[in-house]
Amino acid sequence: QLQLVESGGGLVHPGGSLRLSCAASEFTLDNYAIGWFRQAPGKEREGVSSISRSGKATNYVDSVKGRFTISRDNAKNTVYLQMNNLKPEDTAVYYCAGRVGFGALGVQMYDIWGQGTQVTVSS
Repeated sequence: QLQLVESGGGLVHPGGSLRLSCAASEFTLDNYAIGWFRQAPGKEREGVSSISRSGKATNYVDSVKGRFTISRDNAKNTVYLQMNNLKPEDTAVYYCAGRVGFGALGVQMYDIWGQGTQVTVSS
Protein backbone atom coordinates (compact mmCIF):
# COMPACT_ATOMS: atom_id res chain seq x y z
CA GLN A 1 0.00 0.00 0.00
CA LEU A 2 1.42 3.35 -1.03
CA GLN A 3 1.89 5.76 1.83
CA LEU A 4 3.31 9.20 2.48
CA VAL A 5 5.26 10.31 5.54
CA GLU A 6 4.91 13.76 7.08
CA SER A 7 7.45 15.39 9.38
CA GLY A 8 8.30 18.78 10.81
CA GLY A 9 5.39 19.41 13.13
CA GLY A 10 5.79 20.70 16.64
CA LEU A 11 4.93 23.39 19.16
CA VAL A 12 5.47 26.99 18.14
CA HIS A 13 4.50 30.38 19.53
CA PRO A 14 2.08 32.63 17.63
CA GLY A 15 3.95 34.42 14.88
CA GLY A 16 6.45 31.59 14.57
CA SER A 17 7.29 29.35 11.62
CA LEU A 18 7.46 25.68 10.79
CA ARG A 19 8.29 23.75 7.65
CA LEU A 20 6.47 20.50 7.06
CA SER A 21 7.84 17.83 4.78
CA CYS A 22 6.01 15.10 2.88
CA ALA A 23 8.09 12.22 1.57
CA ALA A 24 7.62 8.86 -0.09
CA SER A 25 10.03 5.98 0.13
CA GLU A 26 8.47 3.42 -2.16
CA PHE A 27 7.32 5.47 -5.13
CA THR A 28 8.15 8.70 -6.92
CA LEU A 29 6.13 11.75 -5.98
CA ASP A 30 6.57 13.47 -9.33
CA ASN A 31 3.79 11.30 -10.73
CA TYR A 32 1.33 12.89 -8.31
CA ALA A 33 -0.21 16.19 -7.41
CA ILE A 34 0.18 16.69 -3.66
CA GLY A 35 -2.14 18.36 -1.21
CA TRP A 36 -1.76 19.42 2.39
CA PHE A 37 -4.75 19.06 4.68
CA ARG A 38 -5.40 19.69 8.34
CA GLN A 39 -7.86 18.53 10.94
CA ALA A 40 -8.45 20.28 14.23
CA PRO A 41 -10.21 18.53 17.14
CA GLY A 42 -13.94 18.36 16.52
CA LYS A 43 -13.67 19.72 12.99
CA GLU A 44 -13.70 18.22 9.54
CA ARG A 45 -10.52 17.74 7.59
CA GLU A 46 -9.92 20.72 5.29
CA GLY A 47 -7.69 21.37 2.33
CA VAL A 48 -4.89 23.85 2.99
CA SER A 49 -2.78 23.86 -0.14
CA SER A 50 -1.99 21.82 -3.24
CA ILE A 51 0.70 21.69 -5.88
CA SER A 52 0.75 20.24 -9.36
CA ARG A 53 3.14 17.55 -10.52
CA SER A 54 5.47 20.11 -12.06
CA GLY A 55 5.15 22.54 -9.19
CA LYS A 56 3.97 25.32 -11.49
CA ALA A 57 0.38 25.43 -10.22
CA THR A 58 -0.49 25.94 -6.56
CA ASN A 59 -3.68 26.50 -4.57
CA TYR A 60 -4.28 27.82 -1.06
CA VAL A 61 -7.28 28.11 1.18
CA ASP A 62 -8.01 31.78 1.90
CA SER A 63 -7.09 31.54 5.58
CA VAL A 64 -3.43 30.74 4.82
CA LYS A 65 -2.80 32.86 1.74
CA GLY A 66 0.24 35.06 2.21
CA ARG A 67 1.46 32.97 5.17
CA PHE A 68 1.94 29.43 3.82
CA THR A 69 3.98 28.38 0.79
CA ILE A 70 3.89 24.96 -0.83
CA SER A 71 6.81 23.73 -2.90
CA ARG A 72 8.28 20.51 -4.16
CA ASP A 73 11.71 19.11 -4.89
CA ASN A 74 11.16 16.15 -7.15
CA ALA A 75 14.86 15.31 -7.04
CA LYS A 76 14.50 14.77 -3.30
CA ASN A 77 11.08 13.16 -3.69
CA THR A 78 9.70 15.62 -1.15
CA VAL A 79 6.98 18.27 -0.93
CA TYR A 80 7.17 21.07 1.62
CA LEU A 81 4.75 23.38 3.36
CA GLN A 82 6.44 26.48 4.75
CA MET A 83 4.20 28.01 7.40
CA ASN A 84 4.95 31.54 8.59
CA ASN A 85 3.16 33.88 10.98
CA LEU A 86 1.40 30.93 12.57
CA LYS A 87 -1.79 31.55 14.52
CA PRO A 88 -3.50 29.53 17.24
CA GLU A 89 -6.23 28.64 14.76
CA ASP A 90 -3.63 26.84 12.65
CA THR A 91 -3.37 24.20 15.38
CA ALA A 92 -4.26 20.83 13.86
CA VAL A 93 -2.93 17.54 12.63
CA TYR A 94 -1.51 18.17 9.17
CA TYR A 95 -1.66 15.50 6.48
CA CYS A 96 -0.24 15.29 3.01
CA ALA A 97 -1.95 13.32 0.27
CA GLY A 98 -1.35 12.42 -3.35
CA ARG A 99 -3.51 12.03 -6.40
CA VAL A 100 -3.08 11.41 -10.11
CA GLY A 101 -4.27 14.49 -11.95
CA PHE A 102 -4.37 18.16 -11.11
CA GLY A 103 -3.88 19.64 -7.68
CA ALA A 104 -7.01 20.39 -5.69
CA LEU A 105 -8.24 21.03 -2.16
CA GLY A 106 -10.98 18.44 -1.99
CA VAL A 107 -10.31 15.72 0.58
CA GLN A 108 -12.22 13.07 -1.37
CA MET A 109 -10.10 13.63 -4.46
CA TYR A 110 -6.97 12.09 -2.92
CA ASP A 111 -6.03 8.43 -2.80
CA ILE A 112 -2.74 8.23 -0.94
CA TRP A 113 -2.41 9.61 2.58
CA GLY A 114 0.14 9.95 5.33
CA GLN A 115 -0.36 9.49 9.05
CA GLY A 116 -0.17 13.17 9.91
CA THR A 117 2.01 15.44 12.00
CA GLN A 118 0.80 17.59 14.89
CA VAL A 119 1.18 21.36 14.71
CA THR A 120 0.38 23.30 17.87
CA VAL A 121 0.46 27.08 17.99
CA SER A 122 0.29 28.36 21.53
CA SER A 123 1.86 30.91 23.81
